[in-house]
Amino acid sequence: MPPKKMQIINSKKGIEKAITHLRDGGVLVYPTESSYGIGCRADDVIAVGNVFAFKERPVDKTVLILVPSVEVAKRLVKWSDKIQQLVDAHWPGQLSIVAQATAEGKLLAPGVVAKDGTIALRMSPHPVAQALCEAVGPLVSSSANKGSEPPCYTLEEIKKWLHKEDDIMILDGGDLQRKKPSTVVRVNGGELTILRDGAVEIS
Repeated sequence: MPPKKMQIINSKKGIEKAITHLRDGGVLVYPTESSYGIGCRADDVIAVGNVFAFKERPVDKTVLILVPSVEVAKRLVKWSDKIQQLVDAHWPGQLSIVAQATAEGKLLAPGVVAKDGTIALRMSPHPVAQALCEAVGPLVSSSANKGSEPPCYTLEEIKKWLHKEDDIMILDGGDLQRKKPSTVVRVNGGELTILRDGAVEIS
């Protein structure tokens, strides 16, 4: 069973506990390449709903997911030459790709799959985020913050946002360097649209 109150564990020593927590349906705050993220298994409807509750985020404002490999990404979205070009150039990295979900992709939780049938996904270069993905599969990754507030980069900022009574685990990776968020692009066939400028420059 997930813990009944906030747990804080070291990201180097506590990765196995975090993996068990995710497999048990828990919500986890963990370090990524840009800021702390909040997430859960992307196929866990209740856990995804809890992520939205922590963030006070409307469910129609979907969250992206991290994937452990290109092979998994190909199972979840309809692949194209344009996506392959982007992946070859920028994955693992701070490029999130929005594309039409496959039949398997549409089985992921509401809030991950948008109303237009798309999914946003990327492959993280951060060793902790990647280890979590490899262990539990596609992982929700939304910035650790409430609403439109800035993302968290330190444990102290996370503690100010959350409460001791919250049923959540924090994987403490220390103070993170403040970086730009991921660049987000939509790929529809051979067409590419930049939805958010970020760390990766797309010409």
